[in-house]
Amino acid sequence: MGVTTEGIRMSRRAGADSDTKRMSIRFADVPEAPAPALALLGSDGTILEWGEGCRRLLGHRAEDVVGLSARRLLETPVEAVRWSPAPGAMGQLGGRHATSAVVKVRHRDGGSLRLTVEVIALTGADGESCRLVAVTEAPDGVRTAEAEAALLDRSPLAVAVWDAGTRPLWSNRTCREVVGRSGTEAPTRSPRRVVRGFDRTVVEPVIRQALTSREPVGDHVLRWVSPEHGREVVFSSCLFPLAPRGGDPLGVCTVSLITKSGQRERLALLGRAANQIGTTLDVMTTAQELADMAVPALADYVTVDLVDTVPLGGEPLKRMPEAPSGIPVFRRAGQSSVHEGVPEAAFLVGDVVYVPPGSPFLTALYGDQSYFEPTMETGPGTWLDRDPQRRLLIHNTGMHSVMMIALRARGTILGIAVFTRTDNAVPFSRDDLLLAEELCVQAALSLDNARRYTRERAAALALQRSLLPQELSGGAAADLAGRYLPSDRHEGVGGDWMDAIGLPGGRIALVIGDVIGHGINAAAAMGRMRTAVHTLAALDQHPAELLDHLDKVTAQLAERGTWSPGYSSIAGGSCVYAVYDPATRICTLARAGHPPPMLVTPDGHATIAETPVGPPVGIGAGRYESVDLELPEGSLLAFFTDGLVESRHGDIDAGLERLLTALERPPASLDDLCARVISRMTTDAPPEDDIALLVARTRTGDSGRAAARRGHRRPAA
Repeated sequence: MGVTTEGIRMSRRAGADSDTKRMSIRFADVPEAPAPALALLGSDGTILEWGEGCRRLLGHRAEDVVGLSARRLLETPVEAVRWSPAPGAMGQLGGRHATSAVVKVRHRDGGSLRLTVEVIALTGADGESCRLVAVTEAPDGVRTAEAEAALLDRSPLAVAVWDAGTRPLWSNRTCREVVGRSGTEAPTRSPRRVVRGFDRTVVEPVIRQALTSREPVGDHVLRWVSPEHGREVVFSSCLFPLAPRGGDPLGVCTVSLITKSGQRERLALLGRAANQIGTTLDVMTTAQELADMAVPALADYVTVDLVDTVPLGGEPLKRMPEAPSGIPVFRRAGQSSVHEGVPEAAFLVGDVVYVPPGSPFLTALYGDQSYFEPTMETGPGTWLDRDPQRRLLIHNTGMHSVMMIALRARGTILGIAVFTRTDNAVPFSRDDLLLAEELCVQAALSLDNARRYTRERAAALALQRSLLPQELSGGAAADLAGRYLPSDRHEGVGGDWMDAIGLPGGRIALVIGDVIGHGINAAAAMGRMRTAVHTLAALDQHPAELLDHLDKVTAQLAERGTWSPGYSSIAGGSCVYAVYDPATRICTLARAGHPPPMLVTPDGHATIAETPVGPPVGIGAGRYESVDLELPEGSLLAFFTDGLVESRHGDIDAGLERLLTALERPPASLDDLCARVISRMTTDAPPEDDIALLVARTRTGDSGRAAARRGHRRPAA
């Protein structure tokens, strides 16, 4: 639990007699940390600011000492202080930025303390200067734990000083130890090495903000990543400007606490990923969602490439020839960049991705662990010698840090995700690698689900289309047109089907049905049912009798378990079977658990054909009845499956009314009518179930013979 505490408190006054203005810099949501002992001196040794840590250490209040000369507090003669080589010139450092000294300082209670101090000089272009004095140690010890905590070499706070050009000048022991430098290393040597791990594009603007506004900047999150090891440290920092009396700021002091805000941000990112990766069962969409999630939160440029086992279409990669840049291993499925147009990309989405043998792509794909290179090596002797095009692209776009992570799920290699940084100067850390691997685990599971669904759906669609009639012919009896529209729902392809079967005497049988269930087994069951209908129709059975036999055959197939163990058997489905005789203009039809057909009179009025309904076929329950309808020449019959009129959010009766309206006053072309019906019925939302639509316009015996010579129609998809 975070506690809001006062991190450092310094006071300043323009002169000894003016009112003191207090400035408070606060840390938010961090554990309590005592303020360090810091003071700011002018070039003449006047105390300009007096830190709260100085008060705890020496007892003097800011209002008592600000505006006084530092000599008033020193027992050690100024001439004896080795950081002040010129007598009477407080803080003359020559060409150095910082130096240390041991001084004897008077305590408010009358005693004295020997203190080790670091003095950091800041000088402007106009010659104005000031000195930041940091008390780092007390060789003889101090009286209280509170006073001891103010010493910068004992403080948990990381303190650093930057000049007006945002160059680091000095850092305390804690800062050096946190970023992996020796605590005994000279404080003036490590800052320039430490800054390599900071993103200058983040650090410099906030320093310039403090310099320009002349006001403290509080609770700013900064990250440092070890260029050598990828270790990450997250700081919550406060910055306050350092300026001589009446002059412009000459530098900034940063006082920072190590926080766990990075962990919170990572958990938040993983939470968002759980909701935003895998929203569909489409491999391309899922791959793009992974890339979009990681940019810019984790990386500046991300690619997701999938191996050939993921069905993306096109020529299998293993059959494709090698290219100068390597062997074909992946297809690009998704990519994202902080730059518009993705200038880092050598391949577009859908392209075949070539990689050279021995490259880290293959190491990550087939190895036991991810490939992690915080600082990319792109010079001679690296794998890029075999891929000069990539080397040039890396150089031109400023890629400097990379992670390559294999996408695996349920023992299957699906592809690889590559994370790189360009604009963000901070290299990837080990924590970044763990986060990227967690994102890839989530994405891989979603990709595998999409892969399995896509594979089964493609097989079911192929099977279903092979079993549906390739062309519809009504012969001399009727003009026909049809539409089949598969849904995109997760349950998979359904078992909707339709057919037109020529019968003796110039008659035509019109059939439409819907097998229970979805997926490849439903498509196979549909094929069996269609075959059974063809066989029974060849016997020229009455519609009601045919449905009765179809019910028995379907039930027997289900009982015998024609599917192998582990696959559910399809119990049955619904069906409408109608026979039209152009000589008598009589249409005899029967239906088994299926929506009734619709009848459109020659004058364009649409109604529901009232027909008795029996139970679905395949359950062996009851007999079926038929009805005879006498149809004027030019009448139109519309057969359809329930996907056209039914949805989870709409009443089927409302759907039937909408369909009647769509069929009113049909155009002369039946293909145009089918297109109009599908368009109007699917305007509000994509279909939730497969849709089959069969439309027939009747002819009489005389008119039908002339039209019978016209070509057959294929049902449109």
